[in-house]
Amino acid sequence: MTLLKLALKSSYNRRASVLLTLFTIAISVMLLLSIERVRIDAKNSFSNTISGTDLIVGARTGDIQLLLASVFRIGHSNNALKWQSYQDIKQRRGVAWTIPISLGDSHKGHAVLGTDSNYFAHYRYGKKQALIFQAGRAFHNGQEVVLGSEVAKKMHYHLGQKIVISHGMGNTSFHHHDDNPMTIVGILAPTGTPVDKTVHIPLIAIDAMHANSRAPRSISAKPVAKNPQHDHDHDHDHDHQHVNIQSSPSDLIGEPQQITAFLMGFESPLYTLQVRRNINQYQQEPLLAIMPTVTLKELWNMLDIVEKILLLFSMVVVVISLLGMLTTLLATLNQRRRELAILRSVGARPWHIFSLMSFEAIIITLFGCLLGTIAFYSMLFIVEPMLQSQFGISISVGALSHYELTLLGVIMTAGTLMGLIPAARAYFYSLADGMSIKI
Repeated sequence: MTLLKLALKSSYNRRASVLLTLFTIAISVMLLLSIERVRIDAKNSFSNTISGTDLIVGARTGDIQLLLASVFRIGHSNNALKWQSYQDIKQRRGVAWTIPISLGDSHKGHAVLGTDSNYFAHYRYGKKQALIFQAGRAFHNGQEVVLGSEVAKKMHYHLGQKIVISHGMGNTSFHHHDDNPMTIVGILAPTGTPVDKTVHIPLIAIDAMHANSRAPRSISAKPVAKNPQHDHDHDHDHDHQHVNIQSSPSDLIGEPQQITAFLMGFESPLYTLQVRRNINQYQQEPLLAIMPTVTLKELWNMLDIVEKILLLFSMVVVVISLLGMLTTLLATLNQRRRELAILRSVGARPWHIFSLMSFEAIIITLFGCLLGTIAFYSMLFIVEPMLQSQFGISISVGALSHYELTLLGVIMTAGTLMGLIPAARAYFYSLADGMSIKI
């Protein structure tokens, strides 16, 4: 205890250099823990983008390409699958539910997804969490639209407002479907997934917008009044009471010729592999069925080098900070030879000097780790909402994991070993100097 108190007082006496070293270690610890927490939680958020879906079926292409197009709305599927094939496969034994997906349109840079009422009933993300409406409800007819939370927030949209869908997936479109404006009837709660950036409309709206020969009655549930503000080819209703009309699920589909993909859920996991094999060998047209959980892991493994680089970068920062502590202790050691000689004169032995220098290194490393952990949690509370809203990464502000504690233990061990170098030199200085004071 006496040596520990002496080490604390000695560190306080050199508080300027000690604080600088402690601050460097704290920053490196905060960076290491932050990168590790973001890496793990980003991986979990990525893996939980879609859950509870057993198969994703689309036209034959690459597994990852189909996943990116249907789940992340990235890229596009080169081919579509026939509606007749979808109708045939959904009747297979063991199929509990299906969700048709039609992509290819956009609204001011946001992907438009055509689907039916099963989307809101069966789509799951995270740990099988269902979609929740922040405001409004699901669409009930072909002139209604449901927005993801980020779309509504970014564009400042509200319920009852009308929007126009554009053809194509880019930010700029030269073909707007002005003849079929859509009324916003629902806004989904944030999910941290691509759902937040998606505009959801019924399949019948996609069908009507792209089939000019089809009668406008396939869109609306009742006769509508013409809107003089647009040059429309079809009539549509501007009475907001119209959106409360309930329609059967078949009224939301229309007569599509093809769709981009569809999601499948089974009554039992035992059906998954069997149906997948049958779909991949489907005779009517070339189709591909993928298991999203497996493909998500494959996609993340492709990014494995990125997380390794991040981890290596943070470890390098920690090593540099520990080397900085070692440099500081060695630089001040020669100046402290008078202090060490005085300690010898009052009865301190060489191993006391060795222990004193070792305690100083341990104290600096320990307080650096503590300060870095505090800074780590402070930063988490600040950036957690931003990461959730901007990047869809849900950061868990919880206790340190076993792996994170192991990292802190490694840093403490490395700091202690670094401290043994100046402690050993001080030990031999004290032996050489004896009772003399060398300047």
